[in-house]
Amino acid sequence: MPEKTPIRLTVVIPCYNEAANIPLLLERFRGATISDDIAVLLVDNGSTDSSAAVLQENLKDYPFAQTIRVPVNQGYGYGILQGLHHCQSEFVGWTHADMQTDPRDLVRAFEILKDNQFSEQIYIKGKRHGRSHGDNLFTLGMSVFESIYLGKPLWDINAQPNIFARSFFEQWQNPPFDFALDLYAYFMACKMDLKIIRFDVLFPPRQHGVSSWNTGLQSKVKFIKRTLEFSVKLKKTLNQK
Repeated sequence: MPEKTPIRLTVVIPCYNEAANIPLLLERFRGATISDDIAVLLVDNGSTDSSAAVLQENLKDYPFAQTIRVPVNQGYGYGILQGLHHCQSEFVGWTHADMQTDPRDLVRAFEILKDNQFSEQIYIKGKRHGRSHGDNLFTLGMSVFESIYLGKPLWDINAQPNIFARSFFEQWQNPPFDFALDLYAYFMACKMDLKIIRFDVLFPPRQHGVSSWNTGLQSKVKFIKRTLEFSVKLKKTLNQK
């Protein structure tokens, strides 16, 4: 009997109250022709809807996917980190469960890994298109501030997916548990002089459910406040070394 092909890339998908999206997401992954080299780990990130039951019912039909559960939601970043700790593959990463990111982007990212001979010195990240003018302006402002403040070219910080070597993840120290995880990982990749590879991804409107954070101007202000607080903390830590 031939040996099973080892998984080279595991992609973590944090799911918080995404019961309506999970079946569609899994079907789109199957339609994207996920190769035997790629696995998907859906993290039930303390959902209070029927996500756990939906995952249990559907995963048996999708051999490329598995799940773990975080009993109590402690933040977007916390769910991703729990998933990354669970991964055993050479390369890891994450993307979103809200159907605004295309599973085919993971296949494209994997092709970039292959084109770079699976170098552990690269960080692959999407670059979003198809967003509203308001969202683009918001992203531009955050990108300009963070780039100047932290001294690294940090553009479209929250774009998905994020793909990198597990050895890079194992060097992280005290990563944040909230949405600042995207900033932390991207900044650390720049700080460690990894080769940053960006590729264009579409970012269409959400199909089901509501965002757990982007619910209007007030949520954006709250997001900015938390991100700035983390940026100050990150820069302070760097200055102490």
